[in-house]
Amino acid sequence: MTEVLVTGGAGFIGSNFVRHALAAHPDWHVTTLDKLTYAGRSENLKDVLDDPRHTFIRGDVGDAALVGPLLARANVVVHFAAETHVDRSISGALQFVRTDVLGTAVLLEAARSAPGLHRFIQISTDEVYGSVATGASRETDELKPRNPYSASKAAADRLAYSYWATYDVPVVIARPSNNYGPYQYPEKVIPLFVTNAIDGLPLPLYGDGQNVRDWLHVEDHCRALDLLIGRGVPGEVYNIGGGNEVRNVDLTRRILELLDRPASLIKPVADRLGHDRRYCLDSSKLHAMGWRPQMPFDQGLASTVAWYRENEWWWRPIKDADPAFRAYYDAHYQNRG
Repeated sequence: MTEVLVTGGAGFIGSNFVRHALAAHPDWHVTTLDKLTYAGRSENLKDVLDDPRHTFIRGDVGDAALVGPLLARANVVVHFAAETHVDRSISGALQFVRTDVLGTAVLLEAARSAPGLHRFIQISTDEVYGSVATGASRETDELKPRNPYSASKAAADRLAYSYWATYDVPVVIARPSNNYGPYQYPEKVIPLFVTNAIDGLPLPLYGDGQNVRDWLHVEDHCRALDLLIGRGVPGEVYNIGGGNEVRNVDLTRRILELLDRPASLIKPVADRLGHDRRYCLDSSKLHAMGWRPQMPFDQGLASTVAWYRENEWWWRPIKDADPAFRAYYDAHYQNRG
């Protein structure tokens, strides 16, 4: 039985990967380690919590006493645990450094002495390259993060690489583009706009809406990570791009069309500080290994919108009853017109 440790496995991408791993690999036992902060929720794993091949542990990746024994028996680590929202990093950068950098350091220290560790997959982001006016970022390009979130991820990315170079920890670094799909906390643009539109609320669109993102369905991301666990070369970096460049304003209009809501719900608000204009990844290195995204964007967006429409049990308690979410939303959007 292959022992797989998934940090941050109760978050958006992590929970989707846990389900993928259990479905695709009958010979894997998956341990989820998650602190269950605001975006890491046990509800994200409700369908696998009783699976005998899955163990859930509530805890912090920064807790060395907890992490050490988990790494000691792990064959594979997939490290998702991180603070991830750019807006939150702008108003509270230190927590991003604590979790994204120091938490990664604790895991890597434990990985140094893990006897059966085959792969340590470090989840980075396309944002470490910074804004890309033209062309596409390659794995060898200079890192130019422009906000505290992407800077913390770049630091963790390079720290992980250093543990391969110095201690031979079998680190493989994945840099995906923007993910979308089910179970994404509704502070991120797609679930926020979908759920607002369902309720007939304004969709707060930053600036002129011309910022471009490359969208990757979370299931395609999980397949890429699965490939890297088996065939990724330690010490190497792999871009995982969806190949779906969309302007934010066009994304907003598509969501409204799918929900049959009027364009008048679009509410331009003051732009985010240091808002990167465009991200784009060259994923030819991963393509050469046989991976391609399989989910067409129009189909994936429609299925994602349908999921939120059909699963109000999941998001409505957050948006309607969680005072922390309301405080966050009001602080970021209500007075930015």
